Amino acid sequence: MTESSSAQFHRKLRMAARALGRAGLVHAFGHCSMLDSAESFWVCAAQPMGCIPVDEPNSQVPVEGPLPEGILGEVRIHQAIYQRRPEVRAVCRIMSPAVMALSTQGLTPQCRHGLSAYFANDIPLWQDPRLLRNDEAAQALGDMLGNRVALVMRGNGAVVAAESIEEAISYAWFLEDTARLELAVRSAGFAPDQGLLSEDEVRDRQVKTGNVFGRMWQFLTHEDPEAAL
Repeated sequence: MTESSSAQFHRKLRMAARALGRAGLVHAFGHCSMLDSAESFWVCAAQPMGCIPVDEPNSQVPVEGPLPEGILGEVRIHQAIYQRRPEVRAVCRIMSPAVMALSTQGLTPQCRHGLSAYFANDIPLWQDPRLLRNDEAAQALGDMLGNRVALVMRGNGAVVAAESIEEAISYAWFLEDTARLELAVRSAGFAPDQGLLSEDEVRDRQVKTGNVFGRMWQFLTHEDPEAAL
């Protein structure tokens, strides 16, 4: 029997959540969402993302208005992004370790290799390490993100926004890989301003053709319990 588009939508969101967990980009905390319409989006279950069971229901959230009962407070971030960015169809809130380590020092990673080029040396840093659980802060964070792919939160992970869930989890992995490289360069004692990509190199490496995100989706969701569907 052919899977309905609605069932495929919800399965893909669960797969993305588990993929972020398996990749070590989230732990007990974190969430991801997919836009359903101009009025609403769906967020994964409020559980450790790597532990979300097969067929676990996702939760519907309005793009505008109060969060429904049982929805995590920081899902306001997703609302703020969807309100501002009609092209964005997926948002990930991650807690990856290398991004976190740099953020505690007020740093975001720079463009040093191909995968980092997607962020164009333009990753803003949200300075407040406290949990973001009010509408005013969420709106301010949405303004700071602007039209960028990612924003880092000091001592509190990062947010990634993209045109599809495949792109969103790919960018989440790319961001952590960029941060791992930044930490390695600095740990080796190299000058932080050396070895950066030029503006032309950054532009030329921002490639979306060649099934880049399809391959990353396959890599990150390999052996997921719902992948066979």
